[in-house]
Amino acid sequence: MENARPPWVRRCAGAAWERWPAAPAGDPRGRYGTRLPWLSTLVVTLVVTVGSGFAGHDQPGRVPLDSPGRALLVLGGALLLFRHRCPRTVAVGTAVTVAVYLAAGYPYGPVFLTLALGAFSAVVAGHRAVAWWALGGVWASHVLVAHWLYRWLPPPHDGPAPWGQELLVTAWVVAVVALSELVRVRREQLARAAAERAAAERRRADEERLRIARELHDVLAHSISVINVQAGVGLALLDSDREQARAALTTIKDASKEALGEVRQVLGALRTPGDAPRSPAPGLDRLPELTEQAASAGLTVDVTTEGDPVPLPPGTDLAAFRIVQEALTNIVRHSGSRAARVLLRHSPGVLEIRVDDDGPATAGPDGPGGNGLIGMRERAAALGGTVEAGPRPDGGFRVRARIPPAGAGTAGREAGADTVSRTATEEES
Repeated sequence: MENARPPWVRRCAGAAWERWPAAPAGDPRGRYGTRLPWLSTLVVTLVVTVGSGFAGHDQPGRVPLDSPGRALLVLGGALLLFRHRCPRTVAVGTAVTVAVYLAAGYPYGPVFLTLALGAFSAVVAGHRAVAWWALGGVWASHVLVAHWLYRWLPPPHDGPAPWGQELLVTAWVVAVVALSELVRVRREQLARAAAERAAAERRRADEERLRIARELHDVLAHSISVINVQAGVGLALLDSDREQARAALTTIKDASKEALGEVRQVLGALRTPGDAPRSPAPGLDRLPELTEQAASAGLTVDVTTEGDPVPLPPGTDLAAFRIVQEALTNIVRHSGSRAARVLLRHSPGVLEIRVDDDGPATAGPDGPGGNGLIGMRERAAALGGTVEAGPRPDGGFRVRARIPPAGAGTAGREAGADTVSRTATEEES
């Protein structure tokens, strides 16, 4: 792309061109940096040329506007054609044309408009020093001409200019710089706001991707664990106890059907991101189904509820269900225990979930490279809660979760956002 740009453009633009976006494919008009501002430049040039002619009628002491003077005005206006691509060059070029124009004794007037636009473009593009030097150079040259060099420059028999006029010129320069800086700061604020919005969109997309990864992991890990256990039972009893083998195959069929349904629901949300799920997300009201599935895998689950149950927000209800599901899945896969105890304790301000088994462990709590405990902790952290998991002093394993029933508070949202980038890669694997 760089070699496709004309060499003279690359030389005059320097680093400024690199900050000006190139036209992408399929943009024939080149509105991303290759189109020149013809119309606005033509309007400014006409205003400066015609306005300076009219201004000369009210300044009899100045040199009448002639062909060289008009050429300087047209040159200054033509430079503005490249103010977006070569802001530094245009700022210096317009300053030189204005300084020469004033030194030649031509009338004051809208000639300062080209200088203002050149400096404005340089400041907005980030070349503040160049713009300030250009404006300061014009002001200094005007002071020299108006108070010391007027004896040798046109018009003849001219006298020194009043110092009050310099105050007016100084105020005009300060106004141009202030306006340019204001626009530059505003554009930077808008760019930062746009970048923050884009980062927030990416963060929300990462959070949604992580949520879907958790859902798929929880659904598949639990169902496939049940299928794996029942497949082993069916193979072992295929010849000796056909009825028990048939029951195991029936359990495999039911577990796989349910897993396919939940996976289809998650994938359906991916295909139609703006639509709501067609079926409700699972919650603690589905614990009986979960215990039945665990029982079909040979695990007896005893569920105890303490306190007065309160309606839970959908996110909290889903997280609680998934934590219990993952804890039971880990017992089926990694524990030699055939019994588990689930305690749901409803207290003011917190829902406590405790899942215990008596062991012994047959593998790590999550297996090699597993993400079950990570997913449980992430779900709880996103809602402002915690998950603790580890061996019990009297043997066996315990998973304990504490979740605020009201859902995520500020700390919970911050914790969930902070962990997205930390675990996204792990969840993908």
